Order: sequence, then C-alpha cells, then structure tokens
Amino acid sequence: MNLEKVVFGFFVLLAATLNFGYVLGDLGNPDHHNAIELYAAVVVNIIAAILKFGDRTQIGAIHLATSLVATMQLIAAAGAWIWYTQIQTEPIVPHAMASVVSLALGALLANVVSVVLLIIETANFRRH
Repeated sequence: MNLEKVVFGFFVLLAATLNFGYVLGDLGNPDHHNAIELYAAVVVNIIAAILKFGDRTQIGAIHLATSLVATMQLIAAAGAWIWYTQIQTEPIVPHAMASVVSLALGALLANVVSVVLLIIETANFRRH
C-alpha cells in the first residue's frame, strides 16, 4: 500500500464530503448551512490542491485544475458569507444565502469531477 496515495485519496474524498455536507439543505435558509463546515471545506480543499502539485501526468494536471477551481469557488463562498454576515448590518436574506451556497455547489461539481478522476485512475492502475 502506498501511503502517499492513501493520503491523497483521503483528502480528495474529505474535500468532496465536506463540501457536500455544507450545501445539503434548503438553498436560501442559513440555518441549514454551517459556517464552520464551509471553512473546513476551504481548508481541506487547499490541502488537497497542495497535494496535487508535482504530478506531471495529464490526469495529475486535471486533478490540480479541479482542485484549484473548487478552492477558488469555496474561497469566494466564504468571502460572500463573511460579507453578508459580518460586514452588512442587516440579517442574511435568502437570496444572499443562495449566492453563497451556489458558489459552494460549483465547488462541489469540481470535487465530484476530481473523485471520478481518482476512481478512473485507480481502476486503470495495473501492477507491474
């Protein structure tokens, strides 16, 4: 067993599951979306992106691209969350919450692509 591949797979799957857990629920209801889970998804996606650097294969480049997309969208979602909850003086409204969750949903799509790539790469692996 290759520990590097285990750690890589762990962070790819953890990034996707944290992202999924955050977006699950009513799109415009802030009570259904935990800010700590959003921030955890940001951190884990950043770690997953860092782990993808250095792979010089074509699939490695696509892994990195999906991770960078997910990380950028989650950072944008976290920034929007901070804007709507900390900078604006009024309570967060459903359309604002929907904007935050929509950005996180885009990141979830990128994370799903990354998981699919990981599964394809694993299924194509042959021992020599």
